[in-house]
Amino acid sequence: MLKNGQLTYVTLFSSAGVGCYGFKVEGFKCVATNELLTKRMDIQKNNNICEYESGYIVGDLATDKVKNKIYEEVNLWAKKGNDRVDVLFATPPCQGISVINHKKNEQDINRNSLVVESIDVVKKIKPRIFIFENVMAFQKTLCISPDERIIPIGNYIKEALGEDYIITGTVKNLMNYGSNSSRTRSVVIGIDKSFKNNLTPLDIFPDYESEKTLRDVIYNFPALSWGEINDHDFYHAFRTYDTRMLPWISDLKEGQSAFDNQDPKKRPHRIINGKVVENVKKNRDKYTRQRWDRFIHCVHTRNDQLAAQNTIHPEQDRVYSIRELMAMMSIPKSF
Repeated sequence: MLKNGQLTYVTLFSSAGVGCYGFKVEGFKCVATNELLTKRMDIQKNNNICEYESGYIVGDLATDKVKNKIYEEVNLWAKKGNDRVDVLFATPPCQGISVINHKKNEQDINRNSLVVESIDVVKKIKPRIFIFENVMAFQKTLCISPDERIIPIGNYIKEALGEDYIITGTVKNLMNYGSNSSRTRSVVIGIDKSFKNNLTPLDIFPDYESEKTLRDVIYNFPALSWGEINDHDFYHAFRTYDTRMLPWISDLKEGQSAFDNQDPKKRPHRIINGKVVENVKKNRDKYTRQRWDRFIHCVHTRNDQLAAQNTIHPEQDRVYSIRELMAMMSIPKSF
């Protein structure tokens, strides 16, 4: 905390900085933000996340070079009067954990072990609070400890940090804690034991609330015609697709899938050697028109495709616009 009472934070694996932006909105000061890819960090810079250019740290957290840059920023802010980093927030890579990622490989356990690097940073800078957030199976997934043991991540966090922190790991659907869309996550919170008489990890959770519906979040967005870009918002636009796919979805009612069409020509297919070959329905939510009065499904990576999961607008024959997706992900228009 700074002398004027402002709180400070460090983020690891911060991607484009959506979480960092949330800290900024709440009045926190960014001590350091670490992300592997420059193109993601550039978005953070566009949003003026850090006060100092040196706070944007691009590179692999597994290297001493990157970790030392983080520690240098902590020391810089200490000279400015920051007595201690208040929050460290980390979202280590989840390959080998997520059920969404069907393709897993032998490198997964090493990538999962990046959580160990996060723990090293916690040990070094000693924040008042640390938060690790990831997919539901995060705490049960195996990682490699510094002494080469294979151990569940949740166990290792408590083993490595339990002497200094009160630690609670829980699984929550964040749509009941402020998020506009369904997002079931494993959240591990550690609070310095010096606060044990005043604060527990569960105390910092928001109050439970009922989930929002799709109607609550995007119903008032202007309708879009084929290929239209909204005059007042570049990010609210109709993403076009192969017109042969239009009949597949045009007659669908809310909750119906193109695979349910009675006419084979209106079911997803390809033409191979002059013959209709129907696509395989690998996921139940592909080519499915969404429901207005239901909670919003988790936004997936390929949300720009009709063939992806839960992407088709409840009324219009299109996928969601970028601005609609931002609203579903609770990203403010100012980002």
